[in-house]
Formats: sequence, C-alpha cells, structure tokens
Amino acid sequence: MPLIVIKDDANFLQEMNNQGVKLVVVDFTASWCGPCRRIAPIFEELSRKYSRATFMKVDVDLCKETAASQGVSAMPTFVFYRNKSKLDRIQGADPQALEAKVKQYYGSTDSADGDDDDSCVPGVMNLATFIQKGQCEALNDADDHSLSAFLETPNSYLESDCDPQLILSYAFTQAVKVHSLRIKAPATSGPKTIKLFCNLPTTIDFDAATSNIPTQELELTPKDLEGDPINLRYVKFQNVQNLQIFVKDNQADEEITRIDKLVILGLPLATTNMSEFKRISGKAGEGH
Repeated sequence: MPLIVIKDDANFLQEMNNQGVKLVVVDFTASWCGPCRRIAPIFEELSRKYSRATFMKVDVDLCKETAASQGVSAMPTFVFYRNKSKLDRIQGADPQALEAKVKQYYGSTDSADGDDDDSCVPGVMNLATFIQKGQCEALNDADDHSLSAFLETPNSYLESDCDPQLILSYAFTQAVKVHSLRIKAPATSGPKTIKLFCNLPTTIDFDAATSNIPTQELELTPKDLEGDPINLRYVKFQNVQNLQIFVKDNQADEEITRIDKLVILGLPLATTNMSEFKRISGKAGEGH
C-alpha cells in the first residue's frame, strides 16, 4: 500500500489503530536530517515492494509527543510493530539492514507462497515473531528432522526419533495469548493425542507429561491435520510465557510421528497504548 505520511500525533494514533495485526514499519525522520533524506526514497520503494505491510513516515518535529512516547531520540529511527506491540527497532540510514529487518518480520505471516497464517482467524496473528528460538527445545526429535531445523528452515518437517512420542517446548520473547493451533501432518503419522502445558519452569519429561493434568488435552482427527485452525480454550491461555506440547501418539500407531507445519496463533499480551502519550509541554489542548 502507499506510504502513509503522518500529519500529527492524533493521526498516528488513528492509523495505528487501523492496522490490526499487519506489520507496521514507522520511519521517524526530520526535514533537517541528511541521512533521513538519503534513505527516504528507499523506504518508499520498500513500501511498494512489501505491499502487505504498512509503512508510515513520522516527522519528529510535527509529532513530538509520538516521538517521545516511542523513545525516539536519533534520526532516522525505524520501529516495527504488530497489533500496536513493538517488535524491534533500528537506527541509522542503512538500506541493507532496513530491508533485512523488514524481511524478518514480513515473512513471519506474509509468506510468498500465499499461505497466509493470519487470514484463517480474524483478529489474531502468527506468533512466530515472538518465539525465542534459542530457548526452544524438544525431547525425542530426530537428529535429521529436529525442532531447531523445523523452526529455522523453510519447508522442513519435524519427526520423532525412537517412538511416536514428542515433547516440544516453545519459549516466547514476551507474554502472549494463544488462541489456536494450525497443524499440517500426514493422515497416518500425524499427531493424535496432544497435551498442552503452560508456563512450566523447566521442560517437562515424558513421565510427568503422561501423568500430569494439562492446561488442555486435544484428540485430533486426520481432518484436523489439514492446516485449519484448532481452537483452544482461549481463557486458559491468556498469559503464556512458554508452551509445551506433548504428542502422546499418532493417528495410525505408526512408529514415527511427523509434523509438516505447526503454527501458533494468538496475540502479544503487552501492547503499546498509543493514547497514553507523555506530553512534553502542557496538557491536551494547550499550546506548544
């Protein structure tokens, strides 16, 4: 979509509220800033290239309250948001670094093959952006089809090792609300019984996963493994720091369990409240 030029602080709030779960990239700039002027045409070109994201330009001299509330003190600063939650930021007029960061967050939900993970459930998003990959771990995953490769490598798949059971531990960079799962897996070797545990201090072992009461237990059918959202009891997943998934068995009692895709859908718990700007001089309505 075309680049949005923000007129004032109220306009910024309005535009952010309109974006839902889309990726929003905001260029905090200034008319007197030479590096800002140099990177401006590149930022505009990125807005055309990555059309499913929203790109905004904010002049810090026109939107002083917005800049202050977002902690911007040097220009140019680029801040990345989803659902009004800050994802990341970079400073400086580095075109390669800027596009690399756009690709990083754009790709988490706006894949090139058109498989849009957000489109199935309005109002929630793919939480891949918030997964802390280095803190995730699995028990009984195969060396050549491991959880780490599954998280890092496109078109890879996850397999169990010496029997059908798996434990997958997902850590998040911040608290999230988990709404649903999307699972793609073979109709025979895909998971059948799965138990979900929230906010455990360490990775659960197989004995505890078998005997302990989970946050929720699901009995999946082959139809559930076609990639449509599997709704969870949303009220039980409102403040999730980590999610552990115990795969107890698979559909046809195969020796190995395979998962081709696992998407966690929900929302970040902590969002940026755009209406609570720190006013630099005076109260709302007063002259500046």
